[in-house]
Amino acid sequence: MQGVVLSVPSSAVDAGSFDRRRVSARGRFVARAAFFLDNKVLRGVAGYRVFTPLAIEGGNMHVLVDRGWIAAGDRSRLPTVTMPEGVLTLEGLAVIPSRRFLELAPEESSGALRQNLVIEREQERLGLRLQPFVIEQTSDAKDGLERARERPDAGVERHRSYALQWYSFAALAAILYVILNFRREPS
Repeated sequence: MQGVVLSVPSSAVDAGSFDRRRVSARGRFVARAAFFLDNKVLRGVAGYRVFTPLAIEGGNMHVLVDRGWIAAGDRSRLPTVTMPEGVLTLEGLAVIPSRRFLELAPEESSGALRQNLVIEREQERLGLRLQPFVIEQTSDAKDGLERARERPDAGVERHRSYALQWYSFAALAAILYVILNFRREPS
C-alpha cells in the first residue's frame, strides 16, 4: 500500500472520502464493546474477525477496528483476546462494510457474536457514535491476532477444475449419444 496516510478525525466524515485509503487513528479501545464476526475462514480454518471500537482522541466519535482473525477452537465459548490498554496509534485500511448478505431473521441484540456487520446496527447496540467505515488494522500489536486477509478469489482454481470436469462429462455424453443412436443398421 502506497500513498498518503489520512488521519481519522474526531468528527463525523463522509465514508466515500476514506474508502480503500490508508488511515491512522489515535485513541483508546473500548474493551466492553468488543465483538466477534463469525464464520471467517483463513487458510482453511474456521474462526472469527475481532472488532473493537476505538474512542478517537479529541471528541466523542468512535471507529470500529477489525483487529484481526482468531481460530474458533471450541465453539461453545468465544476465544480470549488480549486488549491493548492506554492511548495508542494504529494504522490500517478504511473499508466500507459490504451490505451484500442475506439474513433470514433479525440478529439477536445481545452477546458478543455477530453474523453480519452493519455499522448502523452496531451504533445502536453499543450506544456509540461510529464513523461510517471500518479500519482493517495493519499495524502490529502483540495480541495474537492474524492480520492476514485472503483475497476473495482465493481457491478459484478448484472451481475452474470442477467446471472443466463437468463440461468434459457433457461433451462425452453428447458424443456417445451420437455414436450409439445414429449407427447404421445392417440391412
